[in-house]
Amino acid sequence: MTFIFWLLTISGTLLVLAYKSAELKTVTIILGSILVAYSISSDAIIIYKSILWLLFLGLVSLNIPEIRRNYISSRILKIYKSILPKISATEKEAIDAGNVWWDGELFTGEPNWDVLRKNPRPNLSAEEKAFLEGPCNDLCEMIDEWTVAHKDYDLPAEVYDFVKQKGFFSMIIPKEYGGLDFSPLGVATVMSKIGSRSPTLSAMVGVPNSLGPAELLMHYGTDQQKETLLPKLATGELVPCFALTGPYAGSDATSIPDTGIICKGEFEGKEIIGIKLNFNKRYRVSFCHTS
Repeated sequence: MTFIFWLLTISGTLLVLAYKSAELKTVTIILGSILVAYSISSDAIIIYKSILWLLFLGLVSLNIPEIRRNYISSRILKIYKSILPKISATEKEAIDAGNVWWDGELFTGEPNWDVLRKNPRPNLSAEEKAFLEGPCNDLCEMIDEWTVAHKDYDLPAEVYDFVKQKGFFSMIIPKEYGGLDFSPLGVATVMSKIGSRSPTLSAMVGVPNSLGPAELLMHYGTDQQKETLLPKLATGELVPCFALTGPYAGSDATSIPDTGIICKGEFEGKEIIGIKLNFNKRYRVSFCHTS
């Protein structure tokens, strides 16, 4: 009975401490107190008690940062690094293309708060606020995510039409091409609001405003390409898609072995020029076409 009592006491204490995410120092003090009480009241043999005290001393040693870092954490990190997948050249280029900004300060462990204070605070424009309070609210009210994800497996037709009509696909496209030309804060705020209502809708709106071709056209497209394609992307006449998640490539787009052949074919009774794709995906794939 005594053994069962102490076993339940220690097990229950460990579960509570784990649930509360107690600090190592707190765990050590509480377990030490239980061990003292056990050593005094229990009639267990000396060898058994000695083993428990040796284990407890090991726990005490973990409270010393130098021991914990040099003999425990560093070795676990070494093992963890050995099993992590290697970063590809493309991913490294993507990481090196940006900068660490305020995140770099945070990860030093001793951030220089003046770096954050000196950055001007961004604000939404009146047009962006009106869009959030108007079309964005209206769009959120049109969505029932449970029905979308578990019943219809698609967004309602009226949602597609509303997204196109109100320019949700054109938030990063300049006004001269029919876009909304929102600031990064404006785009992020709209996406946050949509995402809180429907992850499905957020993904659909997010792709044209991030992974879509609009930004590439603005940076690298010819004048003719911009004038021809950007207005159609802004109105949703052309809807971009990005087929990632290959079985051996993950989200590394340049490692995807899929192929496409430009050819002529018939679509809705008309002869068009399109791309015949051959690909294999790890997850569910969505198909988009021009309307």
